[in-house]
Amino acid sequence: MAIPPDVFAYLDYRTYLRAHFAFARERGLSHRGLARRAGIRSPSFLKSVMDGEKSLAMRTALRVAKACRLEGEAAEYFAHLVAFNQARDDDTKRASYERLRTFGRWRRIHALDLARDEYFSCWYLPAIRELVSSESFVEDPRWIARQLRPRLKVAQVRKALRTLESLGLLQRDAEGKLRQTDAAVTSGLETGSLQLARFHRAMMQRASEAIDLFPREERDLGALTLCIDDEGLARLKKRVQEFRRELLLDEPRLAGRRNRVVQINVQVFPLSVAVEDPQRGKP
Repeated sequence: MAIPPDVFAYLDYRTYLRAHFAFARERGLSHRGLARRAGIRSPSFLKSVMDGEKSLAMRTALRVAKACRLEGEAAEYFAHLVAFNQARDDDTKRASYERLRTFGRWRRIHALDLARDEYFSCWYLPAIRELVSSESFVEDPRWIARQLRPRLKVAQVRKALRTLESLGLLQRDAEGKLRQTDAAVTSGLETGSLQLARFHRAMMQRASEAIDLFPREERDLGALTLCIDDEGLARLKKRVQEFRRELLLDEPRLAGRRNRVVQINVQVFPLSVAVEDPQRGKP
């Protein structure tokens, strides 16, 4: 027997609504019927919401949750999900996401998302994980704290090591020494932007500080400004992505003695809006 979609499995309320409607339609429910359940006069309104053409006010969201037969925590989660998806700034979106994380069922379903969030929450977790691969690595929080720039507190290092082990990104070998695993944590589609945005901002701050912290011989901070069209921008992004993949594939050859951790930031972003062609639209 088919069961309705679990709202806690979703991080996009529109995707949930489409899934719920597909389930309900097989049982004879129309867009008009779903709108009637929610007390909405327009029979096409919810379809427009599902298509991303319209949004839900919070009061309407609660009625829609009831129309989808959501009760208790499920209805509350749906309302927070609407707030999360419709947030207009990062701070509001982050606050809404933290509310979603408080639901026990969500945490059980989205364990991987939580692991990824933890990994990207601090710039130094990836740095410490890479430092472990150094031939000179010393498993001493004080030693680790002294190696990184800016320096960390010993308590931060201790927590970072526990986190990396709990995520399966570090493990102990037969001799009890910490080693990197082959596990990887990648960004998700819905919430990854929140944590990755924080991570990238932190790494760009590290790049700015590197100008004063390290001599020119130990860093390379270049820049290139171009004027291209939208297709050129897409090709440029693709080439940058390919370059990053090539570096990963070439990493064993580049590694050498592994005596320091480096960060490679490659950013492509607009410095202007798209300029309209003055000739376009002329007869």
